[in-house]
Amino acid sequence: MTRRDPDHSFRDMLVHAQEAVALVQGKQRTDLDHDRLLNLALVRLLEIIGEAANRIPKESQVEQPDIPWMQIIGLRNRLIHGYDAVDFDILWQIVTEDLPPLIATLAVIVPPEETD
Repeated sequence: MTRRDPDHSFRDMLVHAQEAVALVQGKQRTDLDHDRLLNLALVRLLEIIGEAANRIPKESQVEQPDIPWMQIIGLRNRLIHGYDAVDFDILWQIVTEDLPPLIATLAVIVPPEETD
C-alpha cells in the first residue's frame, strides 16, 4: 500500500467526519433502524475515517496524542469484518458524541485548502 501525504489523510478524516455528523442533523437514533441509506452511509464514512487514520504514519500519529488512533482504526476493522453485526446504538454514539471532538481536533491540524 502506498503511503500518501499525511495532510491528505488528515483532511480525509476531517471531511468524512464532518459529513457523518451533518447526515445525522435533525435525526433521531431510531432513524437508523428505518433508513437503510443512512446507516449504510454512516458505516461507510466511519470506514473511510478509519482507513485514512491507518494511512497516517506512526510518527505523525504520535504527534497527535489526543486522537484515539487505535480505536478509530479498530472501528474500521470491526465494521469491515463484522459488517453483519453493526450495533446501531454504538454507531449513533460514535457519530453524535465521538466525532464532534475529533472534528475539533482535526480542524486545528488540517491546513486550510489553497484556492487558485
